[in-house]
Amino acid sequence: MIINQEEKFKNVYNSLKEKQTEQSMFNAFLKMYPLEWKQLKTTFTKFNRSKQFGKTIPLPKPEQSLRVAIRVWLKKNA
Repeated sequence: MIINQEEKFKNVYNSLKEKQTEQSMFNAFLKMYPLEWKQLKTTFTKFNRSKQFGKTIPLPKPEQSLRVAIRVWLKKNA
């Protein structure tokens, strides 16, 4: 989960000069917010290590999770 996600996506969207696509927003987010990206990956890694053997709880990978959040935001705001 990204804190102030709405605001950060809006900043990324406004910073893009070319057409705002899911991929361009994803790449720009990684450049503009490296600490948030690192936190998202760290949370995913900690969660995967904490699962007990044999018990699986599906959690999307950080890349997939961020792309879905961007896609939903674009549909709502673009």
